Amino acid sequence: MPARVRVTSSRRTAVTAVHAQSRLLARDLDEQTELGDVYLEGLMRAQLRLALMVLALMVAALGGFPLLLTLVPSTRTMTLAGVPLPWLVLGVLVYPATWLLARGYVRQAERIEADFADIVEPRRDG
Repeated sequence: MPARVRVTSSRRTAVTAVHAQSRLLARDLDEQTELGDVYLEGLMRAQLRLALMVLALMVAALGGFPLLLTLVPSTRTMTLAGVPLPWLVLGVLVYPATWLLARGYVRQAERIEADFADIVEPRRDG
């Protein structure tokens, strides 16, 4: 008969270590230490990168349309369902495109913030 072995859960210490690390990070953020500043700068850099990307897409779309009208003169007089193309694009199509871009921005911004929150305070899943 094999000798009895006492088994202790390593998961408890692992969870404690993760939560201890997150508590240290939260403390670094609260106390505005250099490490906390590094994490906050990373968050702000990710948010800025996202905002600039969305802005660049919007400028390219809205700025590209007048360029298209200038470079391809036939688009100025083109009509769809009796409505001139420039009116259709600027009066109708811009709004759903802006809404989709804004929705994508919000979803990505929430994802960035959730990732940061997970680093600071990991979720306890079971």
